[in-house]
Amino acid sequence: MVSVSDSTLIAQLQHPLLDTRLPLPGRYAGKVRDTYDLEDRMLLIATDRLSAFDVILTSVPFKGQILNQIAAFWFDATKDIAPNHVISQPDPCALLARKCEALPVEVVVRGYITGSLWRDYQEGKAGVYGIDFPADLKKDQPFASPIITPSTKAPIGEHDEPLSSAEVVSRGLVPGPLWEEVQRRALALFARGQEIAAKQGLILVDTKYEFGLYGDELLVIDEIHTPDSSRFWEAAEYDARFAAGQEQRMLDKENIRQWLIQERGYKGQGPVPAIPDEVRVDLARKYVMNFERLTGKSFEPAVGDPNARLEKNLREAGLLAD
Repeated sequence: MVSVSDSTLIAQLQHPLLDTRLPLPGRYAGKVRDTYDLEDRMLLIATDRLSAFDVILTSVPFKGQILNQIAAFWFDATKDIAPNHVISQPDPCALLARKCEALPVEVVVRGYITGSLWRDYQEGKAGVYGIDFPADLKKDQPFASPIITPSTKAPIGEHDEPLSSAEVVSRGLVPGPLWEEVQRRALALFARGQEIAAKQGLILVDTKYEFGLYGDELLVIDEIHTPDSSRFWEAAEYDARFAAGQEQRMLDKENIRQWLIQERGYKGQGPVPAIPDEVRVDLARKYVMNFERLTGKSFEPAVGDPNARLEKNLREAGLLAD
């Protein structure tokens, strides 16, 4: 159960935060976030846009707010092991951050073989990561210890390119000593995430991190341990479902990926299928549950027109002129 009623989620379908056009410089629209370049700072707006397989599909009620607030929770919970770019949160969907030079690599940490890695493993494509995987792995099986499977960061409409840690350095994407530090921090973040999730009866299965340089300082940027960037399973049901070869109970975006594959045969190629309202509301419900389970707090939805509220809050924070 979640604290937000279905009627509230359904009503918010009429007020999606799909796009922002703030009177601020340097706007860049990513798959989910709109970013504004404020010289030495960045303003990141988490929208309600839903993407999967690197394609923007539709919107999900309160998704931007959930992503922004749960990322804020995790940034605070991990700042002692990995400093981050956060300055303040001027709106439920907005994050004011230090402007960093983003490293051109997504750092994917995996504790289990599932999702896209399982699909690559089945198709004989997993060797691209430069890891010697055993030949007898089963879907959703844990690794002896977490692994890192990097990828490039592709523009919207293009797919991220998987690569090995050795290639990250050999292709000049990240210098060797810095890449070693990135991996060390990523694994420490993942360990903290698994520890906190376990206390709430969840398994942090895998996640992606992004890092950037603020001068010479390495910072965690973008988002962390959100249901968009991470997989979470119900811990109490893991063993029985794994033994039976059943799908795990998920509280993350993998729900929509599986729906697209199983119900529409869609993996990112061809026309984008329509997403029914009930599927969007169900995913919103799971995102709310993720927030409440991990933070231990009730989710307080910012209902109504998000654009008007966003501009009002940004004016009050001195980021927009009156």
